[in-house]
Amino acid sequence: MDYFIVAIATLSGLYFHWWIYVRIKRWINRDLALSMASGDPQKQAYMLDKLNEAMRLKVKKAELQSWLQNAADQYNTH
Repeated sequence: MDYFIVAIATLSGLYFHWWIYVRIKRWINRDLALSMASGDPQKQAYMLDKLNEAMRLKVKKAELQSWLQNAADQYNTH
């Protein structure tokens, strides 16, 4: 019974840490996209759409900032 309790506590802790890591990663990416919108509500929606597109395309974290910056630059040219 003791091992069962330790296993449940350990698995719960691991799950919580994974869950909070994923949440923080999403918040960071969202803030990155919104920071490129310069407070413009239409551009914010555009950048969030582009962030979703980047997630669908599985853009790597190292490339995400430049990918989003290219998307922001394309918005500015329209």
